[in-house]
Amino acid sequence: MAMIGHVLKRILMVFVGYLVAVLAGLIAVVVIYAIVSSLPNAPGYFRLMEFTPVAVLVVPPLGMFVYFLTIILTGMQTLVFALIAEFFSLRSFWLHMVFGAAAAAAGFTLIWPDADDPERWADMGIIAGAGLVAGLIYWLIAGRDAGFRRPLIKAIPGKV
Repeated sequence: MAMIGHVLKRILMVFVGYLVAVLAGLIAVVVIYAIVSSLPNAPGYFRLMEFTPVAVLVVPPLGMFVYFLTIILTGMQTLVFALIAEFFSLRSFWLHMVFGAAAAAAGFTLIWPDADDPERWADMGIIAGAGLVAGLIYWLIAGRDAGFRRPLIKAIPGKV
């Protein structure tokens, strides 16, 4: 019975970690675009992207639409990565960050078919950078203790 409770706790932690990581990733997109658009030789459309993501955060219905769209676009690959991490007890923060970047980049290619176009590489890099942030947030919430198996509790010698 304790094993079932542990597995249910892990499933809840994965779900909550994913939802919070998506939110952190969307905020990271806004911050990264704002920083990159202030660079001296930034492309012209970055000026527009400086304000568009902020509008997503300020207008709640638009923000919720983008949030749920992001969940739809990244949910399946994130579920696969989370299950791999849980089954093999992968607890490395950099691995979760790479998983986050890969999931974000894959989601971006789903919504933007010509994402491999050289003109979109900067956007892909920004989205992957936001995925790195999301992967780190996920690791902080659920990835540090990844693994469906309960850790063994070592007995202290002389104590029962």
